[in-house]
Amino acid sequence: MTDLAFEVLDVTPDRFAATPTLTTRLHIVETGGEAVHAVALRCQIRIEPQRRPYDDAEATRVRDVFGARDRWKDTLRPFLWTHASAMVPSFTAETEVDLPLNCSYDFDVAAAKYLHALRDGVIPLEFMFSGTVFTRGTSGFQIEQIPWHKDVAFAMPASRWHAVMDLHFPGAGWIRASRDTIDALGEYKSRYGLLDWDDTLAALLRKADDQATVEP
Repeated sequence: MTDLAFEVLDVTPDRFAATPTLTTRLHIVETGGEAVHAVALRCQIRIEPQRRPYDDAEATRVRDVFGARDRWKDTLRPFLWTHASAMVPSFTAETEVDLPLNCSYDFDVAAAKYLHALRDGVIPLEFMFSGTVFTRGTSGFQIEQIPWHKDVAFAMPASRWHAVMDLHFPGAGWIRASRDTIDALGEYKSRYGLLDWDDTLAALLRKADDQATVEP
């Protein structure tokens, strides 16, 4: 029987990917003395927010995800970030392989909100490995499953996520809106001769602030 041990060496931006992608460098060791023909590797990556502290500014930025601090004992729980997969070629004893993580800038997704909110420190991650291992059997290939307890913790610098987003959306972000809202924004933009969407949203925010100031 094979026995695989996993170690996350690093998570870095993929500068040549067509979409925002972080590359996880994995070190895999076969500790049972078996030659591995291939591994169809799957991984679920969770964020474990309870494993790091938050200053007041960070607590404000993650409020949309977890609520106010007095609720964190109930809301600060692990949650799914993404799934990933890779084919590991044949090896004996040990090998290293890249596991790509596709990243989203959709602020309707809790993970994107959380990752965007943290500028410094680390993102506590849990890599939960599974998949199929192909080895030599008595009559050809033998198939084994990676057991579900193969989990690895890794503290990813928060700057890595911001770096990969800056590669694809430098100085920008994305907010999804309904078509009716987009049409209304477009009409407002044209009516006041505003240059772009940033100017349009900034004008609306100034107007809202001015109204809040004059209200009794």
